Amino acid sequence: MYEWIKALHVIAVISWMAGMLYLPRLFVYHCEAEVGSKQSETFKVMERRLLKAIINPALMITWLAGLYLAWSGHWYASGWFHAKFALVIALSGVHGFFSRWVKDFAADRNMRSHKFYRIINEVPTILMIGIVILVVVKPF
Repeated sequence: MYEWIKALHVIAVISWMAGMLYLPRLFVYHCEAEVGSKQSETFKVMERRLLKAIINPALMITWLAGLYLAWSGHWYASGWFHAKFALVIALSGVHGFFSRWVKDFAADRNMRSHKFYRIINEVPTILMIGIVILVVVKPF
């Protein structure tokens, strides 16, 4: 069962990261659309659907499968796992910010520039790189 849960975990992580990398790109483009325009309304639908249909379910499956793997594999006692866990919590926090920003855009309350979202777009990538290195290399 462990290997099947691991496969599910990897699939969920890939789905979660795909959404986490794409959503801030949508924010960049949405910033450039005029409030109330057809383009802006289309971005609202895209952002909401991406979050609700892909990112949120993938987050939940990632967490549930990951906690099972940590418990079953006794990884919770390893130093590398503690560091990875901290990065996953940080990534989950970024997810929370993204969720908030989807609501802000939906209500036409975005207060940030496209430059802000271009920079924020790099945060999930940096966290992902750290997580993958810790999982694969297990440096400590």
